[in-house]
Amino acid sequence: MKVVIVNNSDSLGGAAIVSRRLMHALRDAGVDTRMLVLNKSTDDPAVAQCCGKTRRFIDFALERLRIMAGNGFNRRDLFKVSLADTGCDISRHPWIREADIVALNWINQGMLSLNDIKRLHRAGKKIVWTMHDMWCLTGVCHHAHRCTRYTDRCGHCPYLHDGRRDRDLSRTVWKRKSRLYAAVPIHFVPVSNWLAGKCRESSLLQSADVTVIPNAFPTADFNVTPSRPGDKLPVTPGRNIILMGAARLDDPIKGLDYAIDALNIIARAHPEVAAECEAVFFGAIRNPQLLDRLEFPYRHLGMITDSRLVSDLYAASRVILSTSLYETLPGTLIEGMAGGCIPVSFAQGGQADIFTHLDTGYMAQYKSPQSVAEGILWALKHDITRNRLHDEVVTRFSAEAVARRYIALFNRILQH
Repeated sequence: MKVVIVNNSDSLGGAAIVSRRLMHALRDAGVDTRMLVLNKSTDDPAVAQCCGKTRRFIDFALERLRIMAGNGFNRRDLFKVSLADTGCDISRHPWIREADIVALNWINQGMLSLNDIKRLHRAGKKIVWTMHDMWCLTGVCHHAHRCTRYTDRCGHCPYLHDGRRDRDLSRTVWKRKSRLYAAVPIHFVPVSNWLAGKCRESSLLQSADVTVIPNAFPTADFNVTPSRPGDKLPVTPGRNIILMGAARLDDPIKGLDYAIDALNIIARAHPEVAAECEAVFFGAIRNPQLLDRLEFPYRHLGMITDSRLVSDLYAASRVILSTSLYETLPGTLIEGMAGGCIPVSFAQGGQADIFTHLDTGYMAQYKSPQSVAEGILWALKHDITRNRLHDEVVTRFSAEAVARRYIALFNRILQH
């Protein structure tokens, strides 16, 4: 069996990271797997770039210009939608010619157009499409949030501002996707049951072939005890650490204000608990002053590039906190549990695939700081063994476990 994974990048963004992890998980399982990308930034010999810098820029710029034109030349929400009307024809690439399975991942912003996917089908390739967000099941948006227009034919898109209403770009691209899905057999792989539920609601994918397989995580890299002494970690020794991390903490989707409000509720109502704790944040933040209104003991570590330090922080923490407003499959919760942390988050996304409410974690009411505060207090007083939390995620999200599920799916597809 030969597999080619297709993704926009091999290292930039969450989809890139988990796609390359999947490639190596499959290779370790004995599957001849390679990765074809638009933007290569690693020296991985199993990854190839599909086209040159000039072509990449032109395709990216053309799509953004079309979005601008269809958006009343309004820059707002410019990167919350994609059209897939530009891309690289990879059907003649030597790796693709040899492949039995082409595994699409995040293919937007110039990687593949919808027509390029048709060309893969005409070249005789079996296509599997791993979904890292909602784009496959909507007209143009990557995250629909509270909008339900994807259950019909889109149109009236809240991310488009050109006043065309039902005849906007979201309706146009919805029609193009509908024609593609009718003509090309594609097996879709949402990374969580929550996302699979959105597929069943979608007018585009409600009848599609769908199999849920989570992202692979390097669970073996996370231990329940730090590799260095506590006084060598950038936390206050002897405190119960509540950890929250993101690539960009103040990205609106991460819901940082809800975390701050929840911690302040604890500081005011339970000062004795707050005195024994420390909230530790890691990741970029454009306006560090946002944390100044915290009344809870805290520190911000900024961006951390040392993966060993991140692992040690998980192992030294009591709670892994996420107040994201939308997460397909929250990676920090999985990594935190692999390090022995108790997860607390909103129940909006793939969290139910990771932990069980009031057993191995706490799912707070959506957008309720009071409920998040209650979840943190619950986690601080419940004695859940760190090894149990670690073992829970290893069983489902280790590279070996995920590779086995993909191999079973690939074999099933090839037999038909």
